[in-house]
Amino acid sequence: MPELFNHFSLIAMEQKLPLPPFNFETATQKVQLAEDAWNSQNPERVSLAYTVNTEWRNRSEFVNGREEVVKFLSTKWQKELGYKLKKELWAFTENRIAVRFEYEYHDQDGQWFRAYGNENWEFDENGLMQRRFASINDLAIKEKDRRL
Repeated sequence: MPELFNHFSLIAMEQKLPLPPFNFETATQKVQLAEDAWNSQNPERVSLAYTVNTEWRNRSEFVNGREEVVKFLSTKWQKELGYKLKKELWAFTENRIAVRFEYEYHDQDGQWFRAYGNENWEFDENGLMQRRFASINDLAIKEKDRRL
């Protein structure tokens, strides 16, 4: 039983700096940390920024919990090759951040795409993202038209 208690204590104490409430500097830092993590294309690393029971909407998919985040991102980066992302802070409040982003990738046939979108994030008191809602559109581009 003590091992179980220690496991739950660690989860309860888990934090991801910076913590809310956000100001311009800390919101900008949170966005940069997210961009860096996603550009690592390491699903386990990315998942640690989210609560264990995080809720996502990504396009038309719904993802719940860290395990599903890892599975979702693993599948994503097997299909979206050469992935490169840029995020920009759009707005923030005490525990919410809105970003706009674009990323580029190519498929297995070599067709390049640029994806544009917006995300709304909500954080818990420990700085972990509990909700992520993303609206994304893809545009086929030529390799010579890449910007990232």
